[in-house]
Amino acid sequence: MRIGFIGVGNMGGPIAAHLISAGHDLLVFDLNDEALDQAAELGATAVSSVAEAAVDAEVVFLSLPMPRDVEEVVSGEGGLFDVMDAGRIVIDLSTSSPTLSRSLALEAQERGLDFLDAPVSGGIYGARKGTLAVMVGGSVEAFERSQPLFDLFAAKAIRCGDAGAGNVVKAVNNMLAFVGMMGTTEALLLGSKAGVDPKVLREVVEASSGASFVWSSATRAILRDRLAPSFTNALACKDIGLAVDLADELEVPVPMGRQTQQLLENYRDNGFADEDILATVRALEEQASFVVRGIAPDVQ
Repeated sequence: MRIGFIGVGNMGGPIAAHLISAGHDLLVFDLNDEALDQAAELGATAVSSVAEAAVDAEVVFLSLPMPRDVEEVVSGEGGLFDVMDAGRIVIDLSTSSPTLSRSLALEAQERGLDFLDAPVSGGIYGARKGTLAVMVGGSVEAFERSQPLFDLFAAKAIRCGDAGAGNVVKAVNNMLAFVGMMGTTEALLLGSKAGVDPKVLREVVEASSGASFVWSSATRAILRDRLAPSFTNALACKDIGLAVDLADELEVPVPMGRQTQQLLENYRDNGFADEDILATVRALEEQASFVVRGIAPDVQ
């Protein structure tokens, strides 16, 4: 299949690599020349514009940082909708606005195209391993046509409903994850400074009512001090902002979500913008005069 791919950075690059490995013909575009070069080394054809990536493509994937980028690439002048033939599919893997996704899907329908919002979860590790979760919004037909492609880089792809539903689920998932991450950093620091072996604390909570995927993965990363920026605080602020905006639009109270948004934005504005979201534990350590990072480097 001839596939266009816009945005081959930290997430898009590994996803594109799986498509290339499966034998698909990829035309890729990115503003970062290094990312383009890496994709080309894997067998993709690097092009110099969005339009070039979309010409004659049966499917075009997007993996972009912000909703405004998605809107410009898809429906801006010279964007995908201007150059793609009827019957083709645009698949947006970005974490974006449900409202924007619904609007783009309607515009696509008017042009005889399909648009799927298909944000992913699983991080860079999942993208590289091909074990992402994909949350898809859009028509049943377009989802079923795209399923074989999702299967190349995802452990699970689920149609969540009509256009916008994928980004609704992603917003809810990320809001919950970030609330859990902030609570995890506080709980781990508190228990460790109180004198409990952090490995024991981690083991007991994992067998108790406080257990979660976030607790298990976040405590492992903090105790091993493996906090390279795989998911930056700036991106977390963008994602939780989408969830809070959706809550405002629907008049749903989300006091925990809003409090977490304010906390993350405070960290972002005080030196943690490009740090991993869990690296914000350093601010708590400073206030507590106790360092929990790296105190159990052998934790599994």
